[in-house]
Amino acid sequence: MTRTLTSTRDAAPASVESELLVRKASMLDVPQLLRLINGYAGQGIMLARTEFEISENLRDFSVIHSGDRVAGCAALHFYTPTSGEIRSLAVDPAFQGGGAGRKLVQALLEEAQAYGLEAVFAFTYIPRFFAKQGFAEIERGELPLKAWKDCLRCPKFQCCDEIAVIKQLKMEQTRVDHALVRGTPNPLAVLPGQAVMLPSLRKPH
Repeated sequence: MTRTLTSTRDAAPASVESELLVRKASMLDVPQLLRLINGYAGQGIMLARTEFEISENLRDFSVIHSGDRVAGCAALHFYTPTSGEIRSLAVDPAFQGGGAGRKLVQALLEEAQAYGLEAVFAFTYIPRFFAKQGFAEIERGELPLKAWKDCLRCPKFQCCDEIAVIKQLKMEQTRVDHALVRGTPNPLAVLPGQAVMLPSLRKPH
């Protein structure tokens, strides 16, 4: 069952896209996430999620919104110290074609770089959308076995027709600049092209 869903229709006017903002999800968004994901699951094109599953993994999720309305959601789930998966990518039909899916993917790629991941993958029925974001198709067997754990409860497990895609990240552009302490940059923050000087460890005298 597909874990990502967005649209390949022509883009909406730029004015619509400019109103869409991405942020990390909060507990108040859980009903909207259930609406988006399980709405598509009811059509047999996404894997259903329970309230418990979404709440348990809420820190993986980002949402894109226009005012108070959640227009779409997606999650970045870590599998190894160097790889993660974009999953549960769903865009409200009313906002499809307006750049919501692209903005969500770009935000998750930036998050992946901030955490030092080297690659991000996804399972999808719309590889053309991901190809536009720099992803390439890959054999499913080349991905970590842990990435298949959701597949075990999918009704299409024995005859899956999803396509696996992957994007290698440019780690020289990685930066971790989330935290500022009293106006002082995080000593572990990495800017593009900047080396990081870590404190040396000395043996006690």
